[in-house]
Amino acid sequence: SSSKLSATLLALILGASVFMAGQVWAAKYVTDPSTGKVVTAPQYGGTLTFANRGCGSTYYIDSWFGGFAGSTQAGVTEKLGIGKWEIDRKEFNLQSGYVPLSVLRGSVAESWELPDPKTYIFHIREGIRWHNKAPMNGRELTAKDVEFNWHRMAGLGEFTETGGSPHQGQITAIPFESVTATDRYTVVFKTTEAQTDTLRNLLIHHAAWVYPPEVIKEHGDLKDWRHSVGTGPYMLTDIVDGSTTTYTKNPDYWGFDEKYPENRLPYIDQLTGLFMGEEATIVAGLRSGKVDYIGLPGGCGAQLGSIDQAVSLRENNPELMLTPWAYRAENAFTFKIMEPPFNDVNVRQAMQMALDLETINTKYYKGFANTTPRTRIGDALAGFTVPFDEWPETVKKGYRYDPEGAKQLLAEAGYPNGFKTNLTAVDKFDSNYAQLAASYWGKIGVDVEITLLDRPAFIAAGNGLTYEGMISSVAAYDFDALEAIREYHSSSIGGTGTGGSYTGLNDPVFDALFDAAQAASTVEEQKGHIKEIDLYLAKNHVLVWSPKPPQFNVSQPWIKGYNGEIDLGWGDRSVIFSRIWIDQDLKKEMGN
Repeated sequence: SSSKLSATLLALILGASVFMAGQVWAAKYVTDPSTGKVVTAPQYGGTLTFANRGCGSTYYIDSWFGGFAGSTQAGVTEKLGIGKWEIDRKEFNLQSGYVPLSVLRGSVAESWELPDPKTYIFHIREGIRWHNKAPMNGRELTAKDVEFNWHRMAGLGEFTETGGSPHQGQITAIPFESVTATDRYTVVFKTTEAQTDTLRNLLIHHAAWVYPPEVIKEHGDLKDWRHSVGTGPYMLTDIVDGSTTTYTKNPDYWGFDEKYPENRLPYIDQLTGLFMGEEATIVAGLRSGKVDYIGLPGGCGAQLGSIDQAVSLRENNPELMLTPWAYRAENAFTFKIMEPPFNDVNVRQAMQMALDLETINTKYYKGFANTTPRTRIGDALAGFTVPFDEWPETVKKGYRYDPEGAKQLLAEAGYPNGFKTNLTAVDKFDSNYAQLAASYWGKIGVDVEITLLDRPAFIAAGNGLTYEGMISSVAAYDFDALEAIREYHSSSIGGTGTGGSYTGLNDPVFDALFDAAQAASTVEEQKGHIKEIDLYLAKNHVLVWSPKPPQFNVSQPWIKGYNGEIDLGWGDRSVIFSRIWIDQDLKKEMGN
């Protein structure tokens, strides 16, 4: 009987140990419902240090003045809608600059309804409070705040005389009849005509942040970061130009983790952006553990763009998580298209045919890039583009490497001996690629001198059309299709910020196609118009297509809950940091 008793006690002890171990395991690990991966359970606290390559300037605070304010404001201010963080990553991986309407849910707006195609009613979430900072002092956000911001951006109500933002054409192009807060938690948007992209613009347009009205009324704008007040999970507490950007946790944030709804956001106490202009410095910071993360959520240009550096990290630091992605090609080129020699489509086509894209990919990009030709519109926009395989053979021919054919086109255009021109490039992108392209153009007799400018000077030269010849551009833009091609519309000439025309294109045919696409009353109708535009751009060689190489987000192994995502809306990037956490034990174990 004593042996039976011992066996029973042993079984009870072992059972209790297994139960306790199970409890410990359950507390320490969770399954990510969006990926199925088992990860360390969410935990609060700590500081996340990310590499910032220069997006902390006031240019990125107030979106009325153009630029992607999300580089600084995402996570501080909020919009009516946001991407579904909980979505199955097999359905949509959130690694695109374009988040479709089907992947959106409410943020400041808890819900919305469309009683007719021209009316949008948003029900504002109750209990959202502004940061406890003067002059907002933690008061509740109301429908009037939303009304104020849309009046300001679109030039309505009290802003009718001053007009809307001259830098946000997609907002001012919405045919508003009125934007009215009908009660404390309801805003009604009325338009004079139905447009397929209006709902998405209202929810997540990159300028549609809900800024603090009292601050704007007091100071006239929100250029000065010291006046920044929002409703988001983080407060912007310091910017030292050229050095650091600091965010601290909003202790009164209203939001909960969409994956783990019992957890109030954010997890991390402080976000610190370190200005690190050189990729070698960033890589050294990753290897030493000084930098926790580099990627698009850390601000524009913050991702790792060097394939050589990425390959080296993968080989020598396998513990780091590298996520390749490409939402646009940042090494394309366009022209001052209304002036000789580039007002001749034969010349533009010759510049394309002079580039040996396959050899460039093999030798320069080590085979990582996508060489299938595209126009400005990205290949992720299924249904809006004409795939290269479906282009007419006469159009395909203009995108194949054929230096002799390029010379013949130049001769037919009146340049049998080639010509000299200038290429204005921006230091944000890969200037070495510009040199490589210039070497190919030299082989067909086109002598290209490169002028390298910093970003502000580059934008000024593009908008003012003060450059000569050619200018750096982007292609295959996985972005809202109309926004991606808006700069080709004649109404964009003379624009400022990032909303102007860099080509000076004044083409009635394109304008008519664009206007028809914008006015479409159904998505299918709009897709038809944009596909026609896509092929029209391909035929007319509005830009020089170059291979689309990947860029890389890199995170330390102690950063948990992150799967390489780059955007939760439309420039809603750094808000991703509010949904990830730091495994403090693992960080200590690894000596950091």
